[in-house]
Amino acid sequence: MALRIRSKKEFGSALLYGALGTAGFVIAGDYGFGTAGRMGPGYFPRVISGLLILVALVSLLRSLKRDGDPMGPLNWKALLLVTASVCLFGLLLTGAGLPLALAVLLLVSALASEHFALSARSLAALVALVVVCSLVFVKGLGVPMPLVGSWLSPLFAS
Repeated sequence: MALRIRSKKEFGSALLYGALGTAGFVIAGDYGFGTAGRMGPGYFPRVISGLLILVALVSLLRSLKRDGDPMGPLNWKALLLVTASVCLFGLLLTGAGLPLALAVLLLVSALASEHFALSARSLAALVALVVVCSLVFVKGLGVPMPLVGSWLSPLFAS
């Protein structure tokens, strides 16, 4: 019995998940793993990478067993906007601070959706998400990210 790929879309997803999971596992290989009680810096990346590889295997099996939709054209607009949003976040983080960098990340990536419309409701969700993420990462977890970046700190100096 020859194996036949019945869902090219699912197979492509499996390849992508497998490549990303393997890359994450290899990159995290240099970090100490630790234990579940005392997690090292490599614990979380390896666990997530392992789960991603598991998802890849499930997707691979599904691509062999189930007929799927044909692969459609690549959504270049969405790919470019989401990539640009992550790059802008990295560029803005130290200069503008976490809240503004997050706002840009969320707005630019939201533009990738055909269903996104700027409204009072979407702006309220944006503000809520920025506030919660800023509090969780900076105050709750102690991640050293500036709330006010170096570009804006002179405005708040007393």
